[in-house]
Amino acid sequence: MHIAILTFEGYNELDSLIALGVLNRIKADGWRVTLATPTPKVTSMNGVVVEQMSTLEEACAADAVIVGSGIATREVTEDPEIMNVLRGLDPSRQLIAAQCSGALVLARLGLLDSVPACTDLTTRPWVVAAGIEVLNQPFYATERIATAGGCLASPYLAAWLIARLRGQEAAEGALHYVAPVGEKEEYVARAWRNISPYLPAPAPALA
Repeated sequence: MHIAILTFEGYNELDSLIALGVLNRIKADGWRVTLATPTPKVTSMNGVVVEQMSTLEEACAADAVIVGSGIATREVTEDPEIMNVLRGLDPSRQLIAAQCSGALVLARLGLLDSVPACTDLTTRPWVVAAGIEVLNQPFYATERIATAGGCLASPYLAAWLIARLRGQEAAEGALHYVAPVGEKEEYVARAWRNISPYLPAPAPALA
């Protein structure tokens, strides 16, 4: 199970690295979480350099993808080389999520047609200009596509992916681990209120 977090030049550390940490709470054979970058190294908006763990092409073949955010997302969407590769993203065979300005990437790829989205306040006008309804909430998902708005909503995306791929108990466990001490139950309950409406209904028990 490969989950790729698209991480571009000027990336937001909170968006890519918090998701990376939460997703890696799952300790299972074959569970792999990578930062997928267009170049061997990328530098964050605050100067943190990370090395490529997977390529964009590998991300397009992953089981799930998070499109990370950053200060240069508009430049990413105007880069034909990057966008041509990302046209390989396919919600018919992948879970696809976008954090903050990552929603703009999905919009430009045509993956949000008729789908409302969440994003950060800075990116909101650009997503609206792309013809997408922007919701005033931290998280929203359809069956296969999710978006989150605000850096600290990134655990919601990670938990949604874990819930879809490993189940509710695993997702709640990952959230409980990272939640502040003394607030763990409250934090998990609040997160779950935002996530659970967008999860598939459990299959009915056999008679």
